[in-house]
Amino acid sequence: MIALFVIGVLLLAIAIPLFFSKAKAKQFLTRTLPATVLGLVSAVLIILSCLRTVPTGHTGIITVFGKVEDQTYEAGVHFIAPWKTVINMDNRNQKASIDLSCFSSDIQEVSVTYTLNYQISKSNAQTIYKDIGISYYETVIQPRVQEAVKSELAKYTAEQLLSNRSQLSQDIRSVLTDKLNAYNIIIVDASIEDLDFSDAFTDAVEAKQVAEQKSKQAQIEQEQKTMEANAAADRAKIEAEAAAAVSVIAANAELDVVKIQADAAEYAGQKDAAVIGQLRDILAKDPDALTDEDLEKLLLYYYIQKWDGKLPETYFSSDDFYSLLAALGTQKLPTEDTGSTNTPTVTP
Repeated sequence: MIALFVIGVLLLAIAIPLFFSKAKAKQFLTRTLPATVLGLVSAVLIILSCLRTVPTGHTGIITVFGKVEDQTYEAGVHFIAPWKTVINMDNRNQKASIDLSCFSSDIQEVSVTYTLNYQISKSNAQTIYKDIGISYYETVIQPRVQEAVKSELAKYTAEQLLSNRSQLSQDIRSVLTDKLNAYNIIIVDASIEDLDFSDAFTDAVEAKQVAEQKSKQAQIEQEQKTMEANAAADRAKIEAEAAAAVSVIAANAELDVVKIQADAAEYAGQKDAAVIGQLRDILAKDPDALTDEDLEKLLLYYYIQKWDGKLPETYFSSDDFYSLLAALGTQKLPTEDTGSTNTPTVTP
């Protein structure tokens, strides 16, 4: 731009004397036309040498003969002195992916693809240019990323890297944020896009995972069998307890029935003994006091109590029957006193 300005000034210096020197001539257009053209061209050149354009997403850094000024320009067209130079610094969000070969704490080689989104600080763009220059990525960012990734990754074993990938990414970002802030570079986002291990380690991890899955499956099956065995044992216990309870109830019921039967038998025996005793007492005291009707009623009652529901197979005559009743009172059979030769008649 300074060259355009110099050329414009030179043309203007030629146009002014030419314009006034031709003013004395008789033909006005012939005198003024070359000077006017030269003046217009010089004016255009001078104006162009003072115009500067800052693209969108950039910050204009002003230098005067190589010295960085504190003033900066935003995006747009600016009119400044031609001896000032504008250097455009990109302040947009920029992305960089870096492929690295690192080692874990257990000396396993790991290939890492690390992606970084960053931008420069607009207010300190002139400081970045002054201290670093426009190649700040190659000068500052790339070496710091390599250092942070390798140092943080070396804190983990290869197996831990698989399960702590998110934590590793956060640790690297924290380290980079502190380091790059010192250079007025802002970390927008950072992430580990890829972690690749050797084939031997990958095969070992897969084999371990398969073994763990089989172990978990076997454990689940064993737990299921244990649960089923416990359930079966519980059911057997409940069934045994129920059977025992039923047996106890049945035994108690049977005992109650036996007791009731025994009580009934005892009562019946006592009742029969009482009746027989009363009958014996009456016959012993006064056999003639009983009528035939009374005896028939007593014998019928006693017979009904003892009858088993079967018809008798042996029958007595009326004489033998009365002799038997008389003997109950005297404790003697008829054959002892009367010498009766009557024998019971047995009917089949």
